[in-house]
Amino acid sequence: MKKNSQNLYGNKLFWINKRIFDIILSLLLLPLFFTIGICLLVLNLFFNQGKLFFIQKRMGKNCEFFLAIKFRTMTHVKEITRKFDEPIETNRITPLGKVLRKIRIDELPQILNVLKGDMSLIGPRPDYYVHALEYLKNVEGYRERHAIRPGITGLSQIRLGYVETLEATSNKTSIDNYYIQNLGYIIELKIILNTILIIIKGLGK
Repeated sequence: MKKNSQNLYGNKLFWINKRIFDIILSLLLLPLFFTIGICLLVLNLFFNQGKLFFIQKRMGKNCEFFLAIKFRTMTHVKEITRKFDEPIETNRITPLGKVLRKIRIDELPQILNVLKGDMSLIGPRPDYYVHALEYLKNVEGYRERHAIRPGITGLSQIRLGYVETLEATSNKTSIDNYYIQNLGYIIELKIILNTILIIIKGLGK
């Protein structure tokens, strides 16, 4: 716990640099975000009919909620009926959505969340708020993974990809807490490089 506390609060320069990096890279990605958004407006007419964006209540730092924004990859439903310990409804993923998920482009709009301060580029992946409340009750260490801002990419994302079930969330939580306890420039760089490789190889889930 001492190592965790030291990483979280002891190195102010690291956190300042991390936030500066978040803002600069997010601003640089804005033209790409707008360009892809315009392209998807056209493609959605044929392959993914419906709204361009998917906005969902997610659990963020200190277990507080925020509204995460993504490019929509699934057919629209009025409300999510899937339980917290059930797998994602893959039958709802559209053909275009599968491509967006493969190359992780669906996550790109979250740079807006980063600029707002709800997220970081690197950190634990934020879960659907309703499910996260259940994970708090059922997954050891789940509250601790919310000690920092959630991320667009992170250690558990590159190792496990999308995970939704209770058992998978437990594994994800262990990896996220390991990341938090070992925060530093080296692990951040490794996550960035691995994320780039996943995007290039189309290994997203």
